[in-house]
Formats: sequence, C-alpha cells, structure tokens
Amino acid sequence: MDMIFQMELKEQLLKLKFIMFGGKGGVGKTSCASSAAIWAAENGRNTLILSTDPAHSLGDSLGLELPPGIPTPVEGIKNLTALEINPKANMSEFEGLTNVNPMESLGMSGLDEMGMFGDIQELSSMNPPGIDEALAFAKILEFIETEHDFDLIVFDTAPTGHTLRFLSLPETLSGWIGKLLKLRAKLGNFLGVFKNMFKKEKSDKDNSLEILEHLNTSILNARDDLVNPEITSFVIVMIPEDMAIAETGRLLNQLIKYNMSVSNMIINQIFPNTEELCNFCKSRRSMQEKHIKRIQEIFKNKMNKNIIQIPLFDDEIRKYPKLKEMSKYLLQEN
Repeated sequence: MDMIFQMELKEQLLKLKFIMFGGKGGVGKTSCASSAAIWAAENGRNTLILSTDPAHSLGDSLGLELPPGIPTPVEGIKNLTALEINPKANMSEFEGLTNVNPMESLGMSGLDEMGMFGDIQELSSMNPPGIDEALAFAKILEFIETEHDFDLIVFDTAPTGHTLRFLSLPETLSGWIGKLLKLRAKLGNFLGVFKNMFKKEKSDKDNSLEILEHLNTSILNARDDLVNPEITSFVIVMIPEDMAIAETGRLLNQLIKYNMSVSNMIINQIFPNTEELCNFCKSRRSMQEKHIKRIQEIFKNKMNKNIIQIPLFDDEIRKYPKLKEMSKYLLQEN
C-alpha cells in the first residue's frame, strides 16, 4: 500500500527523524525502543528517546532515574538523551483550555441574542482532549516544531488504546481549537475568560487569538510531519499470541487510517527451539510457531520482509549490556 513505506529498521534509524514504537501492553515496547535508540546513538545520531506512556518504565529499562519532564543525558552512552513526560505536571497550563464555559458567562438568552448559541452547543458537544494526552502532544510539538539538536526522536508510546487516542489528538485538538477560534472571533473582546486560557501575565492587550492561531498552525504542521514517511515511521511490537495478533490487526488498520507509515513489525519473546527445552517450554514453542506462521500469513503483504523475530531472553532486558544484546537481534546483526 502507498502509505506503507518499505524500509528496514536499521535504515530508518539512520535516516528518519521520528520513530514510534507501540503495541499491546507487556510486549516489550520500551525494551525495543531503548535498544533501537542505543544503536542509533552509537552509530552517530544525536538521539532522544521520549516516553509518552503515563505508566513510565523507560528509566527502569535504562537503569537510571529520570526527573519528570527533564531531558537527561544517558551516562555512558554518547549521543543519547532520555525523557519521560509527566502527564500530571503543569496541568494548570491546560485548565483554561478544558474548562472554558461561555454559557455560564453570558447565559443562554445572551448567546441566542448574539447568534452564537448554536456555536456554543457544537463546541460543548465536542470532547476536549485529555490532560495527559494534551501535555504529551504539546511536548511532541515542542520537539517537532521548534529548533532542537536531535537528529532522531524515538517514541516509547503507551499501550494500543492510549496510542490511538494520542495519534488522533492532532485532529481533535485542531478541530476543537478551530471552534474556539471561530467563537473567539465572534466574541471579540467581550469575554475576558479567554485571557486566562494560557497562564500569561495580565496586560491590556488580549493576544489569546494569536496564541490559539499559532497553536493550531503548529498542530497542523506536526500532523503533516507525523504522516510523512520520509520523516516518521511506526514500529509495531507484538508477541506470538492470539490476543496480541487481534490487537495488532486493529492497531495496523488504525495506523493506515491515520496515514502513518508502518514498515516494520517485531515479534518479541519467542521461545528458543532446542532439544534441551522442558515439556512446558516445548509446548509454548509449538504454540508460538503456529502463531508466527499465522502472523506472517496475515501481515506479509503489508510488512513484506520486515517482520523481525526476537528471542525470549533468560534474563530481564534492562540496562546497557542486555539492551545492547537485544539490539543485535532487533537490527538483525546477530
């Protein structure tokens, strides 16, 4: 399909600006994202790995403390910086955006007289974005739409449902802000409530309209970058089990719907195929082989040859030595 830009993961890590790792919870997204970021950094790219998962495990994976919301250089790995977004931090930045209620300010009759009651009803019927997703997306905007020194940003995303809401956020935010802009233009300077939408110093000049227009433009530009296969790609991580296959199919369909480039899929935690396995392990291996065959049949036309298989390790995948070992399988260098 046209939106599926066939490029091996190694090539993506060397050429693209944004790579997002996502999938079902518990499949090893963070380990894969961390391993990929380490490989990219060690191959000369100034890399930021950024977690948008509210249940952060990035710091645990890398074996270091990550102060919430602060980009932190990863000690011992040149060119690698890590960042965990704290969705509960600085909520006040978005309180005005999500709590504006002109109905209380003017009343229904006043709005009706001004010919804006229908606009308010339409605005109220739209679900404003959640605080955590809005803050996470605002952080992405900061890196996508402002100057920064990073050659590559690797996103460790939340489980599937949260990720899909996150990917739909540009459309949601842009649509909602568009309604606010329309309403704000009609209201003019009548409503002082808009002055407090973004916590700024009080002044005689109301620049909320300019702020909203700038934010809306940034959102639209970021959306264009996220769906550009020359810049961004999404890597699906899964394990060879029925539920993971079903959820991966839904995720892939939604990513295609959002025009996201998806050219690599990782099958993680595969039992080794040796005679020394116990009966339980042999049974698990046999079950996984059936599912791997099914995965290849279902997704081969979409993924082509870029289905990466990673074994189940005999130890926890965390800290540099294990992540480095995993990267050899991830980048098919083993």
